Amino acid sequence: MSLIINHNLMAQSAARNLSTSYAALSDSTRKLSSGLRITTAADDAAGLAVRELMRADIASLNQGVRNANDAISLIQTADGALSIIDEKLIRMKELAEQAATGTYTSDQRIIIDSEYQAMANEITRIANATDFNGIYLLNGNLSGSTHDGSGLVSTGKLKVHFGPANDSAEDYYYIQIGCATASSLGLGGSSSSGATQNLSNAEIEAANNLFYINTYSWNAGMGSLYNNTPQAVRDQFAPDTDAAFFSDLSGVNYLVMTDINGTRRSLEYEDWGMGYNYVGEGNIEITRTLPGGSSSASSISTQELAQQALLTINNAIVSKDIIRANLGALQNRLENTISNLQIQAENLQAAESQISDVDVATEMTEFVRRQILTQAAVAMLSQANSLPQMALQLMG
Repeated sequence: MSLIINHNLMAQSAARNLSTSYAALSDSTRKLSSGLRITTAADDAAGLAVRELMRADIASLNQGVRNANDAISLIQTADGALSIIDEKLIRMKELAEQAATGTYTSDQRIIIDSEYQAMANEITRIANATDFNGIYLLNGNLSGSTHDGSGLVSTGKLKVHFGPANDSAEDYYYIQIGCATASSLGLGGSSSSGATQNLSNAEIEAANNLFYINTYSWNAGMGSLYNNTPQAVRDQFAPDTDAAFFSDLSGVNYLVMTDINGTRRSLEYEDWGMGYNYVGEGNIEITRTLPGGSSSASSISTQELAQQALLTINNAIVSKDIIRANLGALQNRLENTISNLQIQAENLQAAESQISDVDVATEMTEFVRRQILTQAAVAMLSQANSLPQMALQLMG
């Protein structure tokens, strides 16, 4: 190589290597100081895209846990109020038993009845006043089979969303809570003989034969479904929904389900031993006949009314217990859902960490290597800058 002074090629080469080493050293410093392997899209474009999707799902799952915990709090609020209603019903049963005996006068029964009426009014007040975050729980607003969350006050079943998407099989389910006012339980108030109460599918299963069926839009001739099991038919018509299999008071078999439009449907079928023959289907309303009315449980002012009230109060306690049992099952389900969500979030966080986080030991090794290269480049650049001065010796 010629000894020249116009261009210092060795210094340029050393400067270029210094720039490369210093940039790499800066990259290692950025990764070590942030703890992330990917801090910009340039680090790993595909990895960045996967990581951001994972982070979104992790955040959604953690919020889903909070949503499920809020739903548990809602259920516990309703169950706590029902436990107080339980105490009132027990006291009403005690008062009815007291008034049913012949050792009290009519005037004394009227005094007993005044407390009885106060208990019934308190049940209604509790049912109408129990709310969670402005959502009334026991006044019948959440007893419907369809969901409507579009208004200021949600009506129908309450949708609890906990998953990162909107799949009915994975990301949400519904909470239905029956009405627990005195009249809906058949006690006091405006209750009258023959009044009815709408039931959810879960309540139908729990209270078999305590209801009647009001059919409409009924279509006969479902014989083509012969030999399909009720479960298979449910999966065909309304998969991923709750279903109830039951017989009414006359012994007719029904499969009840809710289709994707939120409409409750029923299939009437005959069990032929070797298979099932479906004889009709349609939209139905299922209700329980309430035993209320002035002749049943609205008053215990006479011995006869008190005696009649005893059975009615028993039915009211059963109705209340059905609601509480349904709430307890939902709470257990939500607790299991929370455990599953937490495990999902934990595993997804581990996967995100594998993509995103820096391996400190490996990166520190690279940092030291790049630091040495940078120091060497600085030293050699200093030497290269002094080499052209050798030409001055030849000029002397």
